[in-house]
Amino acid sequence: MLKNEFKSYNAGAFSKDLLAGITVAAVALPLALAFGVSSGATAAAGLVTAILAGLIIGGLSGASYQISGPTGAMSAILISLVAKHGLQGVFIACLISGIILILAGILKFGNLVSFIPMPVITGFTSGIAIIIALGQIDNITGFKSHGETAIDKISSYFTSAQSLNTTALIIGLAVILFMFAYPKKLTKYCPSSLAAIIIVTAANMIFDFDVKSVGDIPQSIFLADRLSFSSINFSELQNFITTAISIAALGMIESLLCGASAGRMKNEKLNTGTELIAQGIGNIVLPFFGGVPATAAIARTSVAIKAGCKTRLTSIIHSGVLLLSMFALAPIMSKIPLPALAGVLIVTAWRMNEWEAIRNIFNKKFVSAILQFTITMIATVVFDLTIAIMIGIVFSVIIFIINISDVQVSIADVDKEKLCGRKYCVHHEHTSVAYIVGPLYFGTANKLGDKLASASQKDILILSLRGVPFADLSGVQALEELCKKLKAENTEVYFAGVQPKVMEMFRRCNIVDEVGEQNFFWSADKALTYITEQNIAA
Repeated sequence: MLKNEFKSYNAGAFSKDLLAGITVAAVALPLALAFGVSSGATAAAGLVTAILAGLIIGGLSGASYQISGPTGAMSAILISLVAKHGLQGVFIACLISGIILILAGILKFGNLVSFIPMPVITGFTSGIAIIIALGQIDNITGFKSHGETAIDKISSYFTSAQSLNTTALIIGLAVILFMFAYPKKLTKYCPSSLAAIIIVTAANMIFDFDVKSVGDIPQSIFLADRLSFSSINFSELQNFITTAISIAALGMIESLLCGASAGRMKNEKLNTGTELIAQGIGNIVLPFFGGVPATAAIARTSVAIKAGCKTRLTSIIHSGVLLLSMFALAPIMSKIPLPALAGVLIVTAWRMNEWEAIRNIFNKKFVSAILQFTITMIATVVFDLTIAIMIGIVFSVIIFIINISDVQVSIADVDKEKLCGRKYCVHHEHTSVAYIVGPLYFGTANKLGDKLASASQKDILILSLRGVPFADLSGVQALEELCKKLKAENTEVYFAGVQPKVMEMFRRCNIVDEVGEQNFFWSADKALTYITEQNIAA
């Protein structure tokens, strides 16, 4: 992979990687600080995560364009984990999730993501956006919430006395309005989030606003609060398994969806196994430096591609720029007001929503997709994120079963006009052809007999099964019983267009022996010709 990636690499390509790396760092800096704070950790933890993820995960990635770091979706999981177990709990869960991701990569579990319906993913993303936005209420208003879930925190605003910090509210709203009004043509020179943070931080250094700020940022990638082997209580690891699975599942989904989307932009396919192993290694290393779980981020990755990213050096350079910023700008970054970061995250949450996909779902009134989206979004806000994904998938499976549970049967007499142009012209006045479309399984077995009830009025029935993709034991047994019933009523049965997998089930269930191998044909046309020849011979 690396040989192909760096083939014919030259100074021109490096200059593009350098520019792209600097551009991505400008986008990643405020987001890293904001996601670090919003996860319940610290701004420094977010920054360390971005630096190491870009270096380790980006360097080992399954594609040349992936940019990893702290994300809003991951911070939504970590809030409740920090509340329960503190930062040490986050570090342990991050370590376990890294191991799970490596195993997922080795076992090729990345392909499972393709089975998650898009409305479920869209609803999941929107649910995370709501959690992120709700999580900023404290910093943007000065209120104090408590509770583990978003619902608990919202209810706490009404059950305890609150005091509004007007200055914090003004700063947060000003950042939000600034970012929405920011001219797009200036984005390539300075992202709106970075510009807003620079302006508000400068104002805070001058006027010393009565609001909380980021606080001290250590000028070291080894944070004081980090994981060590001596601090791991192995007897309590089972308490973090569920959360670690949530983190690993989210990391897998985000990284692979990011890779699929960005891969189309750069016309380069992501190696899913390699990517998951890279994510796993990164998340094993991060807690020992004080970082929080990381995953590939579509916002930063798309910026990298648009800025001219050529190789994975873009990710490594972005980490180097962030590291320099940590050493050079730590005193200034410590003055960033938290309401300003809250404003950045609220806008980020708004932009996280896949608005085009949402509009498409609702404007075209896809009822099943609307239900999938809505149920997954609500479940994401109310329950654990992994549970939300499972609810969305289970509901999608139920909808799918309902949609395919109806077998279509059309019974038609033989068209004399069309048949007369053939070698043998027989009217077939007592022959019918039943066209069956849909799967033959336990959900459609009973319906099949009812819909073919009128076929017994004919002497000959041709069952055209070209539209039957598969059959289970219940479906085949129902068909076998129907054949016996028709045979008892002196109706001769023929089969046409049976798919290979369905034919295999027929043989295993002895329906071929029951009807006779000679009564199976590639098409209804071939069956009619055979019947004609038999009649002439008779």
